[in-house]
Amino acid sequence: MFAEKKIELVQKFRTHENDTGSPEVQISIFSERIASLTEHFKVHTHDHHGRRGLMKLVSKRRSLLNYLKKKDLGRYKKLIDSLGLRK
Repeated sequence: MFAEKKIELVQKFRTHENDTGSPEVQISIFSERIASLTEHFKVHTHDHHGRRGLMKLVSKRRSLLNYLKKKDLGRYKKLIDSLGLRK
């Protein structure tokens, strides 16, 4: 299930034809995984080991967002608008 969603995200956020590792693609994949884990924790409230993994993902996404913001503000703003990360 997640493999199809990942391919769809790569195609949507890639910057060129063979792009799979740009910050936009990585952040979109992390955001999807964070959303699915958040739903998981609504049901499994005592899964503390999994929650640690979620916190690591959030931290990685935050680092990539900071990098992208420092590198190219226009790409950063476009990405957060398309993902709906900010208010």
